[in-house]
Amino acid sequence: MGYVSRTGIWNDGTVSTDTVAPGTSDRTPLAEYSAQDLAAFTQTQRTAYEELKGAGLSLDLTRGKPSSAQLDLANALLDLPSGPKSPGGVDTRNYGGLEGLPELRAIFADLLGVDLAQIIAGGNSSLTMMHETLVHLLLHGGVNSERPWSREEKVTFICPVPGYDRHFTMLAHHGIEMVAVPMHDDGPDVAACRELAQDPSVKGMWVVPTYANPSGSTVTQEVAAELASMPAAAPDFTIFWDNAYSLHHLTEHETKSADMLSLCAAAGNPHRTIMFASTSKITFAGAGVAFLASSVENIRWWLSHQQFASIGPDKVNHLRHLEFFGDAAGVRAHMVRHRESLAPKFAAVQEALAPLAGLGIATWTDPTGGYFVSLDVLPGTATRVVELAKEAGIALTPAGSSFPHGADPDDTNIRLAPSFPPLEEVRTAMAGVATCVALAAAEHLGRDA
Repeated sequence: MGYVSRTGIWNDGTVSTDTVAPGTSDRTPLAEYSAQDLAAFTQTQRTAYEELKGAGLSLDLTRGKPSSAQLDLANALLDLPSGPKSPGGVDTRNYGGLEGLPELRAIFADLLGVDLAQIIAGGNSSLTMMHETLVHLLLHGGVNSERPWSREEKVTFICPVPGYDRHFTMLAHHGIEMVAVPMHDDGPDVAACRELAQDPSVKGMWVVPTYANPSGSTVTQEVAAELASMPAAAPDFTIFWDNAYSLHHLTEHETKSADMLSLCAAAGNPHRTIMFASTSKITFAGAGVAFLASSVENIRWWLSHQQFASIGPDKVNHLRHLEFFGDAAGVRAHMVRHRESLAPKFAAVQEALAPLAGLGIATWTDPTGGYFVSLDVLPGTATRVVELAKEAGIALTPAGSSFPHGADPDDTNIRLAPSFPPLEEVRTAMAGVATCVALAAAEHLGRDA
């Protein structure tokens, strides 16, 4: 419908050169505007925002869901498997095989860089496997545990931030305390993690190692080695290594994940890390296959408890995925098609936010993989940006969601998820977000003037 964000973006993603607000042409930081220029800028943003509200939008950037077009890429699964038996002769319709179909495990062992004996193929959700692992630790303790975690006076997890909200809500649900540490471009703040791990109540930490949610950061081999080898007061200190996005590249350069299991073994802490992954954003989000990988001893430990919850996973689904992919190269080729769908949407986010550069009111990531862009707005304005967007018909993830208990101490971070809407809707929504960021900043600075 052609409304214009007066920060300089049309809803088709093109930059306007004749509607830039006072002071923006030379990229003067908004905080340095004169009172007169700030008032003019604020009025320009309010005018643009009223036009935005009048557009009658209903757009959603809240969750990193695959789009319908991405799901369509795997529709051949609906006609598979071609028969009930696996190449090894397993009748997949029957009970058994708690560790999952070996031929499918072999494909993802290759992709994740682990041995076949170190990986399990389970149900459709890696989040479920994470929760089951946490509950097993709480009720029974792990391979190196002195007692079940539930018998400890206190259990604490290290949580890199910004991070994945469902990790944090899972811990909160079980009464586990959380301590936030910064997530840098090369991974979690190792010095902070090392210091916290000296506390015996610190039993674990979350890490999304490749194209992290929401920052897009990737843990380097060097940082991973430090996490693998750092002293921990708790003998059963466990890293939940959620490698959800390791195959989700947005460029032709495919970032390699750190070889965490080998690093832990070499450091003398072979049971420290449990890795999780899935095909949820590769095939069907609600009908994929989840994987758990760790030391052979941890695999035995997990299966020894899981045997009381299941007689085996959905091996028919394992077989259909095996036939669909064929081998690891088939998975990589499939991910190229995902990239072709996703990359233009992430480019649209960068184009929409570009006019804010230099105003000193926002910074954002430009990820080379994953599903999110992390947007940091002027401290104290993230909640207001989300509120303005909601009133204009643009749903964003609540401010603070990327922090434990939803509490961002600086009220600055917003997670953007451009994967689900069609490209034109991403452009329209992000143009609106840029307007909301500018208006919230102008209001905030105007109050402080």
